[in-house]
Amino acid sequence: MDILGNLSKWSLAFISFLIPQYCLHNLIIFFKTLPRDLKTIYVSLKVLLGNYIYQKTNASSITRFQKILRKHPNKPCFLFEDQVWTFKEVDEFSNKIAQVFHQSGFKKGDVVALVMTNQPQYVCIWLGLAKIGVVTALINSNLTSKPLSHCITTALCKAVIFSDDLSTVVLAVKPELSADMKYFQLGKSDTSKGVINLNLSMQNVPKTVPLETKIQYNDHLVYIYTSGTTGLPKAAIIPHSKLILISFFCKYILGITSTDILYDCLPLYHSAGGLIGVAAAFSTGATVVLRTKFSAANFISDCAHYKCTTALYIGEMCRYILAVPEKPTDKQHKLRMITGIGLRPTIWSAFVKRFNIPKVMEMYASTEGNLQIVNNDNRIGAVGFIPRFLPFSRFIGALIRVNSETMEPIRGKDGLCIECDIDEPGMFVGIIPNKDSVKGFHGYLDKAESKKKYVYDVFKKGDKAFVSGDILVKDELGYLYFKDRTGDTFRWKGENVSTSEVEAIISSIIGLKDCTVYGVEVGDLEGRAGMAAIVEPSGTLDFDGLANSLKTSLPSYAIPLFIRLIAEVEMTGTFKLKKTTLVKDGFNPSIIKDPLFYRKGSTYAPLTKEIYEQIISGKIRV
Repeated sequence: MDILGNLSKWSLAFISFLIPQYCLHNLIIFFKTLPRDLKTIYVSLKVLLGNYIYQKTNASSITRFQKILRKHPNKPCFLFEDQVWTFKEVDEFSNKIAQVFHQSGFKKGDVVALVMTNQPQYVCIWLGLAKIGVVTALINSNLTSKPLSHCITTALCKAVIFSDDLSTVVLAVKPELSADMKYFQLGKSDTSKGVINLNLSMQNVPKTVPLETKIQYNDHLVYIYTSGTTGLPKAAIIPHSKLILISFFCKYILGITSTDILYDCLPLYHSAGGLIGVAAAFSTGATVVLRTKFSAANFISDCAHYKCTTALYIGEMCRYILAVPEKPTDKQHKLRMITGIGLRPTIWSAFVKRFNIPKVMEMYASTEGNLQIVNNDNRIGAVGFIPRFLPFSRFIGALIRVNSETMEPIRGKDGLCIECDIDEPGMFVGIIPNKDSVKGFHGYLDKAESKKKYVYDVFKKGDKAFVSGDILVKDELGYLYFKDRTGDTFRWKGENVSTSEVEAIISSIIGLKDCTVYGVEVGDLEGRAGMAAIVEPSGTLDFDGLANSLKTSLPSYAIPLFIRLIAEVEMTGTFKLKKTTLVKDGFNPSIIKDPLFYRKGSTYAPLTKEIYEQIISGKIRV
């Protein structure tokens, strides 16, 4: 045994002598990550092959749905409250929608706005419209007044479909919309207001598809709007090809099968809930449980009730679920996996342990982008990975160096972008091949906005890439970790501060309460000082405890200098905290009525108008 051990040591020493240390280290990493990378290659090829067949036959996502329909006509497609919708019922409802709008004169290429809350009819409506080539603009059901009318008009919609509960907000913007606009209400509509009752219209039409319309692979399917954290929402183009790609992604990479029951409480007007959730059913025959809206208190109990095996999450959802008081039933469910975007590393282990979740499939993706990666081996905090030593790694995505202030690419002497080193934060970009719809960027309806998302001459002259707007970092194994949005990072005392990292630390200190961090200008000082808006309506925040914990958890330049206590914080439809108005308010007590505090020594003290003036004038240094 000693002889064998000595031989191993001698062999390793001999290899080290022949191979430089750097090369040996990379060789070890290569073999360590090879099983992971080979598995990824295998499933990715299956995705690409499935997509290639649809591309070559010029088939649409409707073809994919019909294939599953023939296989599972009487299997539940959607569960909603006490309702069960089979694949056959979904097909028949969507056929009736197609008939109604075909008979109303709508044709391929027309656009119809859909303003509804989550329910099975939501999916059936855009599926039915797609069968006659009509594009559906999926509009955030929380919008009112100008943002709502903006979304309808910018997409050149010819009609609006809405549910009873949203009739007031839709009809309120009627004067701002085209005089030719048609209005269809699902429910008890008041026809005296020029509204067509969609339920009555569907009663006397066939359950079959009207005269066949040729729907092609690259035809527009739906428009999905950005969250609008800054400015008005932008409509991203989602062609049939994208839903097909997501379908194969669900089947082969996420591993969803027809035996799965997926819990989807995300908004159907966004890509996570409306495309991934729906694609799981349309691509594999899985059953999808829909909920009107997310409830932290009912998330786990709902999963247990419906016997869900998979659940979707996004943004801050997991933090809210973890903040719910513990129950004996927390582990009494059948979840084998949760998948989504935005599970903070600071609560990852605690969430998995408390609810006994065997697998977390954290993803990185965007509605309009061509970057889709997934962490398929439970690597805590990672959003996915890029193989380091395989020749096609740039096909997946790449990190490039950018100027920390302008976020413009830093280029070498050859004029090309510079790829980031290990552990070096950089902009995540996706190369756009000239002839490859899988990695194509379909952009927005607003072409000027689309142009802003391109970067040219990336790794060779003449190439181009999609700019994600996100800063990520890659470790030596190729795992990627989200750092921050470019618009959220601010610079203070010559250092970059990641708001998402500071938010995560503060939230964990104060018991997982809502907290949003941003930079504010302080007089003529360079950069922006950190400020945190914390949801604490009772005003009983332990400032001493918070200050002491921040001192041990963060570098001095990243510790917020100002704190604002608020009753609630506005959120986007994807559970991201909005901060536009907060940034605009700054830390001026003459404008802000909420309690304000500033860092004074080892704690925080009330920020008065007098103190504010002394900070601005430089009498009090920050």
